[in-house]
Amino acid sequence: MIQSLVRALKSNPLYWLLVCVPIALILVALEASPVWVMIISGAALAPMAGLIGEATESAAGHTSPRIGGLLNATLGNSAELIITIVAIREGLLELVKASITGSILGNLLLVLGMGMLAGGSRHGIQTFDRRKASGDSILLVLAVTALGVPSLFSHVAGGITDDGSVEALSLGVAGMMVVIYALGLVYGIRLEPSHLSRSSTHLVADEPLWSMRTAVGVLIAATLGTVLMSELLVGQVEPVVSQLGVSEFFLGIVLVPIVGNVAEHMVAVKVAVKNQMSLCAEISIGSSIQIALLVAPLLVFISLLMGNPLTLVFNNFELVALIGAVIITAFVASDGESNWLEGASLLTLYLILGLAFFLLPQ
Repeated sequence: MIQSLVRALKSNPLYWLLVCVPIALILVALEASPVWVMIISGAALAPMAGLIGEATESAAGHTSPRIGGLLNATLGNSAELIITIVAIREGLLELVKASITGSILGNLLLVLGMGMLAGGSRHGIQTFDRRKASGDSILLVLAVTALGVPSLFSHVAGGITDDGSVEALSLGVAGMMVVIYALGLVYGIRLEPSHLSRSSTHLVADEPLWSMRTAVGVLIAATLGTVLMSELLVGQVEPVVSQLGVSEFFLGIVLVPIVGNVAEHMVAVKVAVKNQMSLCAEISIGSSIQIALLVAPLLVFISLLMGNPLTLVFNNFELVALIGAVIITAFVASDGESNWLEGASLLTLYLILGLAFFLLPQ
């Protein structure tokens, strides 16, 4: 296992950020500035998330394609799930809901945009599986629509109904979304690969597979490390909000999605540069679907069990941003082709939304 980790450190510069783990612990012991503790713990979470992803991919590579797709579909966003569960325990529900929005927007606009920009700059017009991308886009539209129903209900009902109705609707929607996700996985296992699962990226990314024993060991260690660093990161949110004047909402939109998904983002861009645009689109859109259909509903039920009920009610600007991003992604995927200008356009929209979220009064 040690040799596998050494090879990983040599092959991926991101893993050198693991040195931030002891640094973060030292800063906490020295009662350093919350800003620095948040920065260092966030930097430490990035390689942790990468190790969880790579261990999952390696374990999937030692199984059948169907079981491998199931592993990728269920553990693909586990790092972000851990961070948000810790945030729910601390009562930071606005940060959690913002992280759901930020993850979907980040995957559709930032990751897909970077992939198209990098790949298009090198290869010109790139093609991808139009049928698969269109199917993913349709499922994404359905997922985001379902995710927005409690928000629309709350905004329309306003003062007519009580909070109990919104909470009940959120639980009902979450339950049905999990059912659809489970049915999609069953469909993929029994019949053919579905839009909710994908094969391993290792062969495309030229990453060596770890042994099953090593993969399981790394997965356990990285998960424990993610829990520890998440505790440190989330514990600094309120002091940083007070010290810097940034909102909890903005930290959720930007910080949590980036530190939880940066490794997967790098893989998506890497395969796009290798002219594997189909896989890049599959990673970015598929991760957004998983956030909407699995992670968000699970957080609703977990929050209820933890005594901090989370409702799927987003503000109007979030809804507009989500709907706009999904529609644009569907249009981009409709022709089965991409170029660097489309990528630059997606990135520009992400930056515009990021600026708006930063300036949005809370």
